[in-house]
Amino acid sequence: MTLETTPLPDLARLRAWLETEVGPVQSLSVNAVQGGASNLIYKINVNDRQFALRRPPLVANDASSNNILREMKLLRAIAETQIPHTRLVAGCVDPEVIGAPFALLEWHAGFAGKSPLPPGVEGNPEASRQMAFELVDALAELANTDWQAIGLEGFGKPEQFLERQVSRWNAQLERYKVRDIPGLDELGQWLVANTPAMQRSALIHGDYQFINVMYDASEPVKLSAIVDWEMATIGDPLLDLGWVLAGWQEAGEEATYANYIDWQWMPTRQELARRYADKTGLDISRLNYYMALSMFKLAIIMEGAYARYVAGKSTHEVHARMEHDVLVMVQRGLRFTTLNS
Repeated sequence: MTLETTPLPDLARLRAWLETEVGPVQSLSVNAVQGGASNLIYKINVNDRQFALRRPPLVANDASSNNILREMKLLRAIAETQIPHTRLVAGCVDPEVIGAPFALLEWHAGFAGKSPLPPGVEGNPEASRQMAFELVDALAELANTDWQAIGLEGFGKPEQFLERQVSRWNAQLERYKVRDIPGLDELGQWLVANTPAMQRSALIHGDYQFINVMYDASEPVKLSAIVDWEMATIGDPLLDLGWVLAGWQEAGEEATYANYIDWQWMPTRQELARRYADKTGLDISRLNYYMALSMFKLAIIMEGAYARYVAGKSTHEVHARMEHDVLVMVQRGLRFTTLNS
C-alpha cells in the first residue's frame, strides 16, 4: 500500500467526532502521511489547526489496536513530565467512528533524524553532534522519570525483565520460523549466562533511535518529541541505550543497518554512554550485554518480516533483503559479547 492508495477515514463521521472533541469544524481536509503495515498516520487540517491522527493498520488485530490504546495511556501519563513528546489532544476507543481506535495528536512541524536533514543542519558537524547529545539526554529523561508516580502502574512487568527476554523473543520466533539462523542460539545462550542485575526499572521506548524522534531546527538543534511508542513498556532503561549504540557507526567501521543518517561527525559510543551515565547515575560497565540483546531482539523482529516475504504475504524488497541482513545482525550481536564495555 502506498500513500496514494491508503484509504481515508469516513469524513462525515470524523467531522462529527471532531466537533465534539475540538470544537466547530468550518473546514476539514485529510491526507495520508504514512501507510502500509505499520500504524497509519493522517494529517488533519481543521480550520486553521493541524493535527496528526494515528490508527492501527487496515489489516489490524487486537494487538495492534491495543498498541494505540497503550500509546494514548502513555501520552496522558507523560503529559506533565519533562519527556519530550507530541501532545495527545483526544483519543477515540469507538471503532465505529473510522474503523479502529485512534489518537489525535498535535501536528509536529519539526524534522526526523534522517537524511536529508534541513539546510543548516545537513553537513554541519556541530549540529550532528548536538543531535546525538540531545538523543541521549532525552533518553536519560526517560530513565529518570518516576513511572509509578505518573500513573503507569501495570503498563509493563519489570520483575525479571531481563531474565525473560531470550525466552520471550525465542517464543515469538517460533510463531513464524522459516529457517535455522546461524549463531542465534549461541547468542541467546550467552545472554542467558551473562544476564546482569537490573539497576532500575523505568519507562522504556523499545525502538529508540534517530528515526523515532523529532527535532526543531533551532540554534542549537533541539530534540522536541519522541514518537512511535508502540513498543514501550516498563523495563531496564539500559536496553534503550544499548539499542541506540548497537546501531551506531563510528569512524572506520562498516556501515550498519542504521544507514539513514550521515554518521561522519557523530560522537563515539563511549562519549554518549558516559554522558548518559552522568545524567542517570546508572552503571554502564555491562553495556555490551544490552547491545548484544538489542541485536538478538532486532534479528528476530526482522526475521518476521522475512518470514512474511517467504510466505508470499509481502513483496517488499526490504523484507527480501532480511534473508541476509538478519544473519549480519546476529554476527554483530556475537561481536558485542566479546567487548569490554
